[in-house]
Amino acid sequence: MLDLKKLDLVTIRNSLRKGDFTSEELVGSYIDRINNSKKLNTYNTLNIENAINLAKESDKRILKKNYRPMEGIPIGIKDLFCTKGVKTTASSKMLENFTPTYESTITEKLFYQGMILIGKLSNDEFAMGSSNETSYLGPVLNPWKKETSDQYLVPGGSSGGSAAAVSASLCPVATATDTGGSIRQPASFTGTVGLKPTYGRCSRWGIVAFASSLDQAGPITKTVADSAAMLTHMAGYDEKDSTSSTAKNENYEEAIGGSLKGKTIGIPHEFERLDISLDIQNNWESAIQWYKDAGVNIKSIKLPHSKYALPAYYIIAPAEASSNLARYDGVKYGSRVEGEVLDDLYKKTRGAGFGEEVKRRIMMGTYVLSAGYYDAYYLKAQKVRRLIHQDFVDAFGSVDAILTPTTPTTAFEIGENVSDPLKMYSNDILTVPVNLAGLPAISIPSGLDKDGIPMGMQLITKHFDENSLFQFGSIIEMSRSDMFQPKDWWMN
Repeated sequence: MLDLKKLDLVTIRNSLRKGDFTSEELVGSYIDRINNSKKLNTYNTLNIENAINLAKESDKRILKKNYRPMEGIPIGIKDLFCTKGVKTTASSKMLENFTPTYESTITEKLFYQGMILIGKLSNDEFAMGSSNETSYLGPVLNPWKKETSDQYLVPGGSSGGSAAAVSASLCPVATATDTGGSIRQPASFTGTVGLKPTYGRCSRWGIVAFASSLDQAGPITKTVADSAAMLTHMAGYDEKDSTSSTAKNENYEEAIGGSLKGKTIGIPHEFERLDISLDIQNNWESAIQWYKDAGVNIKSIKLPHSKYALPAYYIIAPAEASSNLARYDGVKYGSRVEGEVLDDLYKKTRGAGFGEEVKRRIMMGTYVLSAGYYDAYYLKAQKVRRLIHQDFVDAFGSVDAILTPTTPTTAFEIGENVSDPLKMYSNDILTVPVNLAGLPAISIPSGLDKDGIPMGMQLITKHFDENSLFQFGSIIEMSRSDMFQPKDWWMN
């Protein structure tokens, strides 16, 4: 049996080509581990029979030296990406029986490069949540536990299934989406690497929409090198996506390594004044010292409008969500609950099909778009968004990257914040400015807190400068002393 906990994507890719093991052996090992890890509730749907058949085909290609760049490597796909012939539920009762007849652009690209779908991973319902507790199929559990407690922790959200699965070695890599921190926050909570590319870098076509001007696909991986490898094959212009960028795609793996001497990292003055746990503050100081040791200059910067990012986000995102989710009415899309008249059908269908958090955001969004409130809320939030964007543009005039913690706290207990929306929303305070500005950012495991739970540091760079993210990110990976492997307490 392969020791999957020691295998990252780059190691797997090299080992398959050398013949250290076969793709069929690899896929079989992941399937066995998944079947013994059902307690974590990471997968909504498995693709076992097809995955094994595809692995056999990949082994034939590898044997003939006719392999593709990601040949024979299994992958978990967040259950927002449409996969042809495989259920895509968005972790919602509304789509519990939806099987797409088409493939999302991202999954199509990855499968074309030889990757093998092992299953669809849980997420907060329609990506609305910060803990993966809003899924219709139940909460996902974080593979990590506090050393002083046996309580279950949240994996973060909305991409909690993706982060938990990679952390627990139930797949080597996974796709995810980030609207306000939904890749980076769960990555921080689970000790994984989470990349949110520049808005438009990766196609949104075929991904169930939450907030169209904010959503961006990206990978969750074990290492920075794995993240670079994944982006190389996920990125690129897509004519089917009107917001897709024509910016040149690159081999991002080539960016890793090299000297950073003379480069400058910015530390936002406003973020230092936020309510951040002492462990994370100390970890931030350690990360700053690692960069100083690498010859990087440290500079205090100002992002004066960042304090308005959270309220602006929670106006814009629900507004777009209320529009995007209007289609789920039991007629055009989604499960149907019959009613005596059409309005009755709509009410019953949407009442039964959506969970409480989704309903809350639809109501918020409808309110801020309504007559008399559009100018006061939505239009003003869009103006604030532009100011936040300009703050970052100004900052990058004098720094090459910005370093902040990813989250104000480490992972909290299941059920701890679920009844307090405002407390849950505040988890995104360090990540939402990036989405409002459309910038790339990455969360990298940077240490363990006093309870032995992962902490993550966030790096932000200017638009379409993911190369610098990987270059700066490797410093954290090389400098930290902790090993990011949770104990297998969940195994049957």
